[in-house]
Amino acid sequence: MAKIKDEKQYQIILKRVETLMNIVKEDTPPNDPNFVELDLLADLAEEYEMEHYPVGQPALPEILKLRMHEMQLTQKSMAELLGVSAPRVSDYLTGKSLPTFTIAKKMHRNLNIDANLILA
Repeated sequence: MAKIKDEKQYQIILKRVETLMNIVKEDTPPNDPNFVELDLLADLAEEYEMEHYPVGQPALPEILKLRMHEMQLTQKSMAELLGVSAPRVSDYLTGKSLPTFTIAKKMHRNLNIDANLILA
């Protein structure tokens, strides 16, 4: 299968994908030449991105900040939910401290955070 060779090719393909996305609609048949081209170019771009712009797992502080935002929690309310002090939550949010196994379980249960992300 073909591969994108460099950043210049990648940028050209992205522009073509953008153009095709304006042409191909939800009701476009899968055998339409524009649909086929879009599908192939999108796969090529995705492969290039995975190799050159990998996205790693988020760190625990980012996950906790996101969950606080989603659940509309303050540091104090999160501390109460986890059974720790507000300064300890601050330590988790800045990465100064990692949770104990007991607190990690509470984060998993009370904040619905995947255990693999907490223990990573």
